[in-house]
Amino acid sequence: MESPFKPEILKGKVALLTGGGSGIGYEISAQFGKHGASVAIVGRRKQVLDAAVFSLLAMGIQAIGFVGDVRKREDAVRVLQSTVQHFGRLDILVNAAAGNFLASPEDLSPNGFRTVLDTDSVGTYTMCHEALKYLKKGAPGRDPSTGGVILNISATLHYTASWYQIHASAAKAAVDSITRSLALEWGTDYDIRVNGIAPGPIEGTPGMRKLAPNEMTGKARDVMPLFKLGEKWDIAMAALYLASDAGNYVNGTTLVVDGGLWLSHPRYIPKEEVKQLSRVVEKKSRDDLTGVPTSKLKEMTEGEGERDKMGKMLRGFIKH
Repeated sequence: MESPFKPEILKGKVALLTGGGSGIGYEISAQFGKHGASVAIVGRRKQVLDAAVFSLLAMGIQAIGFVGDVRKREDAVRVLQSTVQHFGRLDILVNAAAGNFLASPEDLSPNGFRTVLDTDSVGTYTMCHEALKYLKKGAPGRDPSTGGVILNISATLHYTASWYQIHASAAKAAVDSITRSLALEWGTDYDIRVNGIAPGPIEGTPGMRKLAPNEMTGKARDVMPLFKLGEKWDIAMAALYLASDAGNYVNGTTLVVDGGLWLSHPRYIPKEEVKQLSRVVEKKSRDDLTGVPTSKLKEMTEGEGERDKMGKMLRGFIKH
């Protein structure tokens, strides 16, 4: 799909992406590169990382990869230093590294719970903490009056609750809190914009393959407002908006990109039945008010008893 953004929208920028070798992280890396950025990606699996870098280079993107684990502070320090040494600066940090699996709470050990929080929450904070000295205004290679950008990839799981996802829900709730707190403090002190993206179910990602078998995704489409899964491209376009000057006044928000799914519920009453019920109520309303003097109507809709009177009237309509 063709991008709606100009090819040079990130020209001259340097972006570092954790989890940038696969899934959503890789698509963001590729789109950042296609729009002018130089890209450094981080991952734990060297084979996956090397293949991703090779692919990015083949597209004409300036790219480099670093093996690293966001759960280890020493890896975060090394990767950030190496990125700045290689490209001369850092403008954008994207925290896309994440871990997840299906587990009911009674079967999820505290160690399993901690593993996901260490990757998603602590890993995100660690990368942000170590990146501050490179992203703040006046940092090496940066303008003295302009800071960089942080994007944290979140989810919608914790907005209500999700089956078998207590660990990921807790982790992403923490990520959203980190986003808001850093946006407030680092936006104020260092001119760093910090935002998040909360993807819904995205087709062709490792997460969908692990968490939602094909038979589940087929049923899920029936309750989606747009009747489709999202694409990695959708998340990358949201990232381009937030990382570029197009999102220059957006700070401290987590942009939900899920087609409205987290808001949706099954349609318990068919639309035609609702229309019929509305017509009955409307007709009853007109019939009951016919011939009522204007002074009486005014009395019914004014004063302290307005809600009680109108409530009784509506209850009367519904009984019929």
